Amino acid sequence: MSLSYPSIIKSLPKFSKPIYLDYQATTPTDPRVVEEMMPFLTEHFGNPHSITHEYGLFSKKAIDLSRERVADLIGARSPKDVLFTSGATESNNTAIKGLSWYFGKDKKPYIITQRTEHKCVLESCRFLEMQGWKVIYLDVDKYGRVDPAQLDATIREVGPDKVSVVSIMMVNNEIGTLQPVHEIGEICSSHGVMFHCDAAQAVGKMPVDVQKDHINLLSISGHKMYGPKGIGALYISRKPRVRLIPLMSGGGQERGIRSGTLAPALVVGMGSAAEIAGKEMAQDLAHVTRLGKKLRDGFTSKLEDVVLNGHPTERYPGSVNMSFSCVEGEALLAGLHDLAVSSGSACTSASLEPSYVLHALGVACTSASLEPSYVLHALGVSPELAHTSIRFSVGRFTTDEEIDKAIGDVTTSVKRLRELSPLWEMKQEGIDISKINWTMH
Repeated sequence: MSLSYPSIIKSLPKFSKPIYLDYQATTPTDPRVVEEMMPFLTEHFGNPHSITHEYGLFSKKAIDLSRERVADLIGARSPKDVLFTSGATESNNTAIKGLSWYFGKDKKPYIITQRTEHKCVLESCRFLEMQGWKVIYLDVDKYGRVDPAQLDATIREVGPDKVSVVSIMMVNNEIGTLQPVHEIGEICSSHGVMFHCDAAQAVGKMPVDVQKDHINLLSISGHKMYGPKGIGALYISRKPRVRLIPLMSGGGQERGIRSGTLAPALVVGMGSAAEIAGKEMAQDLAHVTRLGKKLRDGFTSKLEDVVLNGHPTERYPGSVNMSFSCVEGEALLAGLHDLAVSSGSACTSASLEPSYVLHALGVACTSASLEPSYVLHALGVSPELAHTSIRFSVGRFTTDEEIDKAIGDVTTSVKRLRELSPLWEMKQEGIDISKINWTMH
């Protein structure tokens, strides 16, 4: 039996699409982006690295334009500072490993990052630890923010000439907290230390200026800014000059750092998304700020014992991570059939590992057998509260009606689950749940 994509789609059961409130996970591709991409999937299919004929030359010109658009969006000095990759994960790996390998563990053995970074940054650091580098993981405060003074003291303690790279993200993917990137950049610059920033959750959504913030390497994701999946970029400063060892060998495309034939349609899509984001950022930011506040206010006005995780003001306003006391996050998700949201605790069904972000913030959990998000744990959020967290994220296409529906559905589900919860009953009776010594059977 032969299958085709249309036949697979037709075979799927019909269902009404839930309201999408998971923009931190991915954004829908803007229709205007798709329109610009389409010709490069059909008639303009040339290899951009084969420039001996018009097919290749046309693709190359389109990629050059996209490079300019991305460079303009982040304030880069030159389009040549922008390299295209498959996404932010590859960009992060290239920046951290490539820079560390270039300096070498004998010359610059230290890497400095923080505990609530994205997994691909933490795993890159752990990989280098196994190769002999020494990684310092900075603590964060109760809001998930790094203390610039602690970073400065750490660099001074180990010696600036011993640090390969400092890697601190711009916006946390789980709780939306905005790091003090400008201060961090100034500190790194004053010490002559390379500063890498994972800005996947920021670029295209809020103003980013690599020059102003003294950022040497910046990771970008296409699908987080209403572009296609499978495409990203890495900004690599040429003043001061940043040198990297490539992750893979090949034909030397992308300044010899990222070999492989570029996909013109994806690159064009990312460039288009960057162009739109630059023009419409003010109205997009105002839109998500208003809807994010409406969502938060709706929950706190209709429900008691609801906590916002992350910084109350220094944050990307479209990300709303809430903990609902005495309600298991996974149980709440199961009842929200009309909403597409994600569990803040992010436990996996196979390993039952918790969200590392909430874990790092110290958020607690209601289950004796599960650990909380590593991000919330780092913030100091109690284990009981960490497992009650849900991440809601709004975006360009979210409507007021969808927010009203979300507030109503979540309120109803939380009240229903609390009626069934012995923990909620105990809390109403004044019992401090956090001091109960649970036993395993």
